[in-house]
Amino acid sequence: MSNWQKVYDTENEYRAKIVRDILSKSGLSPVILNKKDRSFNDFGGFDVVVKPDEVIVALKIIDDEIRFE
Repeated sequence: MSNWQKVYDTENEYRAKIVRDILSKSGLSPVILNKKDRSFNDFGGFDVVVKPDEVIVALKIIDDEIRFE
């Protein structure tokens, strides 16, 4: 997984799960990486990563289909 690319990051776990689920339904293989550090009062967040060959498609889906307002 070291060459997977981050396509989305957030401090909200539920947003990361929504992005992951939408990308999965589009046939991609997203994974959520939990970057929270409990020893520093939950500093950090959540990254959604995909395989290198899925980055462009994932970014397009995120840009076109996902709105958090």
